[in-house]
Amino acid sequence: RSASKMKIDFLMYKVVLALLAMAGVAKTSYAQQEQDMSRGYPNHRVLVAYFSATGTTARVAETLASAASADLFEIAPANPYTAADLDWTDRSSRSTKEMNDEASRPAMKVDAPSLDGYDTIFVGFPIWWYVEPRIIDTFLESTDFAGKTIVPFATSGGSGLGKAPKRMASLTPDATVLPGKLLNGDPSDTTLRTWIENL
Repeated sequence: RSASKMKIDFLMYKVVLALLAMAGVAKTSYAQQEQDMSRGYPNHRVLVAYFSATGTTARVAETLASAASADLFEIAPANPYTAADLDWTDRSSRSTKEMNDEASRPAMKVDAPSLDGYDTIFVGFPIWWYVEPRIIDTFLESTDFAGKTIVPFATSGGSGLGKAPKRMASLTPDATVLPGKLLNGDPSDTTLRTWIENL
């Protein structure tokens, strides 16, 4: 074989190696992106945590988690609420007693997850007595929110967020609690994306 032919073959070999190396890097980058997306959108890991008594807040939370590419955690009570428990007109109902007791902290079915891997936590709930339900207080006090951003969102039959953001901030003094938003009427993925982008 001539020297020129060997030189050409060697150059082609180097080109092939370079292309294989680039393909490997691209594959690794894509795998890492998929991993990031599974945790939330890249470089901004998000959790949507919610309590839903009747399913209304759950639907919003699921759509929000999809819009934010976020993980989802249900703040489920250890003892589920019955229709009688939720009768706010009954002074002896479970929910009425809880909301009349500032120290009430209903137990959660599952422990709150570690927040080490998250930057922003959306916390959703139905409005009860113009504030968040006491089980949300249980969640806020059960894990470390230091350095995190908390974004309240709520569903309501008539009132706004009321004093919920202020109360939540008092329970998580080392976190930043944003004003949040009332999300009634099953907002669309597009509507929620727009809200998220403008936080």
